[in-house]
Amino acid sequence: MATKYLAVSVPSSIAPSGHKEDAFESIQKTVNSSNGEVLPFHVPEFKVGTLDGLLQQSEELAKLEGLCNSVVSKVGDTLRNILDGDEEKIAMHKNVNDKPLDQYLRSFSWNKVKYRADRPLSELIDLLTKEVNSIDNDVRSKYNQYNSIRTNLQSLIRKQTGNLSTKSLLSIVSPDILVQNSEHLETHLVAVPNSGVKEFMRSYETLAPMVVPRSAQFVASDDEYTLYAVTLFRKYAHEFVHKARERKWVPRDYKYKEGGKEEEERELKRVEAEEKRVWGETLRLGRTGWSEGVMCLVHVVVLRVFVETVLRYGLPLDFVAVLIKTDSKREKKVRQVLDAEYGYLAGNAFGKDSKGRLQKDEGLGAVDVIAGGDQADYSAYVCYQIAVD
Repeated sequence: MATKYLAVSVPSSIAPSGHKEDAFESIQKTVNSSNGEVLPFHVPEFKVGTLDGLLQQSEELAKLEGLCNSVVSKVGDTLRNILDGDEEKIAMHKNVNDKPLDQYLRSFSWNKVKYRADRPLSELIDLLTKEVNSIDNDVRSKYNQYNSIRTNLQSLIRKQTGNLSTKSLLSIVSPDILVQNSEHLETHLVAVPNSGVKEFMRSYETLAPMVVPRSAQFVASDDEYTLYAVTLFRKYAHEFVHKARERKWVPRDYKYKEGGKEEEERELKRVEAEEKRVWGETLRLGRTGWSEGVMCLVHVVVLRVFVETVLRYGLPLDFVAVLIKTDSKREKKVRQVLDAEYGYLAGNAFGKDSKGRLQKDEGLGAVDVIAGGDQADYSAYVCYQIAVD
């Protein structure tokens, strides 16, 4: 079952004492260990600008969180593809800052070196946006390079292992059977399905004008095709090839090249080595990209929690932030108990039905805009989800 983390912020005033420690304990008691685990979640106090600026930053952060989730998902797909869907191996490479995700979140602290908390929020948003776009571009570029090399390698392997209609003929066709250095004659190679060999031998001489009688020579055969060499006048070669294709025979484009077999073997070894090298580079970049992408995502969520906390609860700042570890099955219950306990924080945004149950106000307006989200996602307290596969 997928693990989910809810980043939640409420004012310290939820506890009668107004102390952060008491507020934290209040949330723990409300959630109950049977529904999830409540963990401390440190949110620094950033520089606060104007209300208009905060509203704009709330919208920008919502978009940036979506971008982060998208990039993390795409990098995860890259790891899955590069590791052929082996979930055990994939999990081994999905660490955050060299830690399992759960350990990283439990010990999370704001990266003060990369994102100085005394810088304006707009600068921090720009930094994170550039970083996550860079991760996306780097991983995608390397993965595309790997796919290109892999496609090239697969093509070379097919030439070695395919049937006579597709495989390389360098190690099969002897130059002795080819007419060479002739002004008028040339030899064509045709792969004929084994079931059609008799028909080929009966009809190849009349397939086009000026086919040399009895020139068909057996070259090789496999389980599917038999390869023949046929000599004809050069001026009728195009017609011969066209008619051969009409009969489902496969004309093979082949020219003898001195040392071609050895050159082909060297090229295969070179591309195999290159594919192995770039595979390793792609894996390392994917592993690093996933780690850095998740770290960007968590830092963006921290900024969202802070901005939304200021917009909802105002200044001076006096709030407690927690991370609630739960799963897809219990998440609904966690939200229900939080709504029931802290629904009053939304003022008129929440009311009660005839049975006293908490319900959202269908007329929710301005406060929803401040929340930076859809009404369906609105809660009486600040709450953002971190769900990483």
